[in-house]
Amino acid sequence: MANEKRIFWYSLLLLASVALNLFFITNQYYLGTDQLKSQKLSWSLKAAAEAEAVASISCSGHGRAFLDGLIADGKPICECNTCYGGSDCSVFSTDCSADANSGDPLFLEPFWMEHAASSAVLISGWHRMSYTFYDKSYISQQLENHVRRVHEVAKNAVTKGKYVLFGGGSTQLLAAAVYALSMNLSSPASVVASSPYYPLYKFQTNYFENKRFKFDEDTSLSSNSSYNTEANVIEFVTSPNNPDGNLKEAVSQGPLVKVIYDHAYYWPHFSAIPSPANEDVMIFTMSKLTGHAGSRIGWALIKDEQVYEDMQTYILVSEMGISREAQLRALQLMKAILNGNGTDIFDYAYKKMSYRWKKLSAIVSLSSRFSIQEIPPLFCNFFEKVRGASPAYAWVKCEREEDTNCNEVLRAGNIIGREGSLFSVENRYVRLSLLKSDDDFNLLMDHLSKLVAEEDGAKTA
Repeated sequence: MANEKRIFWYSLLLLASVALNLFFITNQYYLGTDQLKSQKLSWSLKAAAEAEAVASISCSGHGRAFLDGLIADGKPICECNTCYGGSDCSVFSTDCSADANSGDPLFLEPFWMEHAASSAVLISGWHRMSYTFYDKSYISQQLENHVRRVHEVAKNAVTKGKYVLFGGGSTQLLAAAVYALSMNLSSPASVVASSPYYPLYKFQTNYFENKRFKFDEDTSLSSNSSYNTEANVIEFVTSPNNPDGNLKEAVSQGPLVKVIYDHAYYWPHFSAIPSPANEDVMIFTMSKLTGHAGSRIGWALIKDEQVYEDMQTYILVSEMGISREAQLRALQLMKAILNGNGTDIFDYAYKKMSYRWKKLSAIVSLSSRFSIQEIPPLFCNFFEKVRGASPAYAWVKCEREEDTNCNEVLRAGNIIGREGSLFSVENRYVRLSLLKSDDDFNLLMDHLSKLVAEEDGAKTA
């Protein structure tokens, strides 16, 4: 009888202990109440409260306030979008020009506002104070792993058998690639690109020109023909191309030709993905994947170990690796992208860019004065179907014989673009950015519609 009572009390105590532990576990891991959060947080509470307070400033939907932004009376104030002003950005300037010059990817800002919790990162004052990570490297292994996973989801690049190198946006990596590919050559390399091409290739190569390489402006390359050579050549290939959005291949052919593929726009929201890119040197940038141009994070996928090491040397000599804070933010954004099935950002961005292209195309179709590039529908491995165009830029051509400077024609209609001569073609062409904020895009469409409507013999919708 005594044994039965002892067993009973032991069992009761065991059940009570299990129940108590379950209560604490549930309270710690599953409830997630505001009370629990306040109990758990200490030093981060003030920083989190400040961030949320600034983010809650609406600026009438036509601007943003930032923690590191403008201050008035000790409080953050609104930084207004183009053509908006006033203390709350509610005042619209009717005579303002539509600025479609830059590739500032603000079209993704609403996506990240919808994913505020998963994309936010709070940094302690003692975060990564050392020059290196624990393994004496300059790169977060977690970030590299997540980048590989994002490419796997997007189906846009082969990462297996490739080294991953991070740099200060694609800009620094492009310079590092030229440096690495021009090492140990028997004669200086000519750096080339087929027109129209991204102006930075020429500007940056000329700026860093040395005895090992030089930008060759005398070698005229066409995307429609091959260039055979026995000389040392380094060719830049942007695919999809900036400015016209079409997929491109190298046109230089020869035993000493080396190619740098700039795949900044090779993501499902800007282009069909016919197959994963698998070149020897491929450059990507976070600015055109997530829209975070200001974080200055890019990466290269590199096949050859020696090229990887030479590019790494360039990065380390330049700045001893990439900011740890930028890497942490990039990691959090990659994690946010990979939430669920990892397709949300691509679905959102493609829908928006496709809409913008269709709206622009409808306006230009009414014009006999302007035309835009043709981008054929292609099968996309990401969407698993044939899909239409959704480029980052409109490559506008003025068709009238007298309109030799299309940029001036558009400026007369309050539209600011980027002239064709910067892309090494005639100024009959102008690049218009479709990447900016909704305010910028809507203003561009409004001004373009008015310009087309003023044409003699313009069609009606």
